[in-house]
Amino acid sequence: MTAPTTAADPIDAYPSYLDCLADADEYAAIDVALGLLDAGVPAERLLLDLVAPAQAEVGERWARNEWSVAQEHAATHISERVVAAVAVHANPRPTGGRVVVACMDGEWHALPPRLVAEVLRLRGWQVTFLGASVPAAHLVSYLHRNDAHAVALACALPMRLPHAHRMIEACRRSDVPVVVGGRGFGVDGRWARRLGAAWAPDAPSAAELIADERTLRRVPPAQLSHLADDEYASLVRRRAELIDSALADLREHVPAARSYTAAQLDSTVSDLGHILDFLAAALYVDDVSLFSEFVAWLVGILTSRGVPAAAVDLSLAHYSAALRDFPRAVHTLALGRAALAAAGAPTAR
Repeated sequence: MTAPTTAADPIDAYPSYLDCLADADEYAAIDVALGLLDAGVPAERLLLDLVAPAQAEVGERWARNEWSVAQEHAATHISERVVAAVAVHANPRPTGGRVVVACMDGEWHALPPRLVAEVLRLRGWQVTFLGASVPAAHLVSYLHRNDAHAVALACALPMRLPHAHRMIEACRRSDVPVVVGGRGFGVDGRWARRLGAAWAPDAPSAAELIADERTLRRVPPAQLSHLADDEYASLVRRRAELIDSALADLREHVPAARSYTAAQLDSTVSDLGHILDFLAAALYVDDVSLFSEFVAWLVGILTSRGVPAAAVDLSLAHYSAALRDFPRAVHTLALGRAALAAAGAPTAR
């Protein structure tokens, strides 16, 4: 069992807390957090300076293949328990209106928006946290039954941006202002602006924006006239067909793929689908950097797990040939391949 820290500052306590997560020691992690609260550390600072950066490190360790999915899930669960313990300890009473916090439909990274929810609660809002993957229709139904001052929507993955736009518009039709956050909207919020949504880079910024209703409602409209070319919609319709053909192409050019186990095959199909989903999102917001950044991230993930970068380039080349009548898609794929080459990754052909 990890020994609890005696530090009275979240930054000093960080190494000990991270050790608790690595050891899957829930009780010691909670002791670290409550010890800081008893030492006078404000609950908001503990959430933002201890739990949030530790969770980011958990994600990085998974990406570097240092931690398994099971270890990542265990650490995330412990941090969720810590957040719950902090919430019970602080136990603020609401003085403001209701704010609904939720993840986009298909988005399962619930801890970051939970931190936002708790910061809002600490600042006096009556918060309803709906959790992960909330369907748009269910969110709207909830808003119709409950008077909400604002909705805060989280998106961790840019491939969910088309779903995010539908949820943003659904909330607006219910006359409830929306603030969005999360890495899925870009580190600078550029894709939030493209979708016509108010963006907050962190929990304190979200709280300040929600408190300023005039600014929250004064957001320029979405800039999506490029969707008239129908490339996005056509790509989505052809998704299954494209994955099947890319898998066949991979088996033809990479002999090892012919003897993949069921688990390896599932992972490969998932990766081929993710390539198309990120490509579709890039077409939706008309920003090739979204796809290029994803390709660089994917190669890092796969190479850490022993999958050659050439396999990614092979799939990009296949999709480019299959989508030759889609100029924006072909251009985006070409820049993705260029990003691979610039990083020194070998090309497939």
